[in-house]
This record gives sequence, structure tokens and C-alpha cells, in this order.
Amino acid sequence: MTLQERYREIVGWFLANRPDADTELRFDGTPYQLLVAVMLSAQCTDKRVNQVTPALFEAFPTPEKMAQASPEAVFALIRSVSYPNSKTAHLIAAAQMIVSEYGGDVPRTVEELMRLPGVGRKTANVLASILFDEPVIAVDTHVFRVSRRLGLSRGKTVEAVEADLERHIAPEHRGRAHHWLILHGRYVCTARSPKCAECPLTAWCRHFSNS
Repeated sequence: MTLQERYREIVGWFLANRPDADTELRFDGTPYQLLVAVMLSAQCTDKRVNQVTPALFEAFPTPEKMAQASPEAVFALIRSVSYPNSKTAHLIAAAQMIVSEYGGDVPRTVEELMRLPGVGRKTANVLASILFDEPVIAVDTHVFRVSRRLGLSRGKTVEAVEADLERHIAPEHRGRAHHWLILHGRYVCTARSPKCAECPLTAWCRHFSNS
């Protein structure tokens, strides 16, 4: 099987069976609240983030409110997520930059988003894809693992895997591709004991064919 055939079959299956894949993070649709949720989700589960964001968004619904927040108040609301001290500092500092440099609006480009404290390339790509329909693919640990197992990439770095995926997946499918791969990694192609017996992609999976 050629690489092109593997991409065609896997993307085709997802298009037919998971056409509406989307983020599992809950937010009210505003760019700011998605930014906060994605920042909190770093090395943390979406389930945990969804447990803390309702109270956080009620207390600090806008970047203007967050920019004026005390670290103690923010920390108290997000203490159950991973790395709450650094995330508290980043949330406040990012909100302050959004207010002071972008007039309260979350910036639109990956490059500008990465200027915000606590925002790396993965977070910037998620935001650019979901909010602004940019043809980019965010590569987190799930996407990295699943892409390599399926045989979509042999890249040894996040950047290399991202480049391979964007090289072979059409721009109009890239936003959903992130969600396809992350959800497949979260529920089927798990890090430990992948559920190959339940996986619909085994016919095209390099890991399965080699096992």
C-alpha cells in the first residue's frame, strides 16, 4: 500500500463516518473562552477542563475581566487541573496582552497567537483551525501517536508529523482531521493497549499489519 492510498482510505473513512467531529471542550462560542479552555487542556483531560470552566467563565467571562483578576482568585477556580500555578499566570498575562495589544480581541494568526503567554504551536493551531478556519492541523500527543501508528507519518517530532499531515490532507479537511485523530487516539488507538479489535482502520494501519 502506498502512502497516498493509505491517506485516501483513512481520510475517506473518516469523511464517511465522522463528518461532524469537533472539539469536546465546552465553551460559549467566543474566541476568548476557547482560548482559555485550550490553554487549560495542556497535559490535562478535556473532562477535567469542562468541570472547572463553567465557574471560571462565570467569574471572568471576558479578557478584560481576566486581565484584572488576582492570581489567588483564578488559582482557586482551576486548582484541580494540571500545573495550576503556571496556568494561572499564563491566563492572566495572556488576557492582559489581548487587552493591551489587540483591543480585547483574540488575535487571528498562528504567529500572533503564539506571542500570547502560555500559547504554543499546538494551542495556536487549534484556535486558528476552529475559530478562523485556517487550514492547519494541531498535533498533540494523541495525534502524534495515531499518525505514526497508522502510518500517516514517520516523523519523529511534532513539527515533522504536522508537516506530513498537512502535505497529504486537503486544506478543507485539515480542521476535522485534528479531531478525527485526537478522538480516535482518545477512545480507540489508546496509548496503552490500543483497541485494535474494535478499530475500523486496521485494513490500512501500518502498526496492525506489522503486529
